[in-house]
Amino acid sequence: CAEEIFLGHITTGAGNDIERATEIARKMVCDWGMSVLGPLAFGKKEEAIFLGREIAQHRDYSEDTAIHIDQEVRRIVTAGYENAHSILENNRETLERIAMALLEREVLDATELKLILENKPLPEKVRSVPPSPPPPLPGAEPKQAPRPELRPAPGFSKG
Repeated sequence: CAEEIFLGHITTGAGNDIERATEIARKMVCDWGMSVLGPLAFGKKEEAIFLGREIAQHRDYSEDTAIHIDQEVRRIVTAGYENAHSILENNRETLERIAMALLEREVLDATELKLILENKPLPEKVRSVPPSPPPPLPGAEPKQAPRPELRPAPGFSKG
């Protein structure tokens, strides 16, 4: 949805989101009774334990009911998509400010996010400079790390 608004097209990255939304909508209709079809469960699940856990779904409803289930799943997913699209479109400027702040800072904390949502400027980001090593003591020679001894790899011999 955001890809469509900001990029003008949907990429393959949205595929998993669409798959998950469809799966949840189907559970809403078939398992949880959260649809206009009423508080009914459709499809009996049978678990068989063989080389792990496999779940088969037995269809215990008519073709007409299957059509109604599909229509209801489509209605739920489409309504969710349209709602998300409307929210993103109505908050486009805020989303762009968040994206710019993330590009600049990489991470936002709750206070910074609240400032962005309130359309207030963010405070300057304090850049931490790593401490420099202490200066060498007078008259002391700099220590060098011992070099590791080079040995042939097992199975290989010299020359």
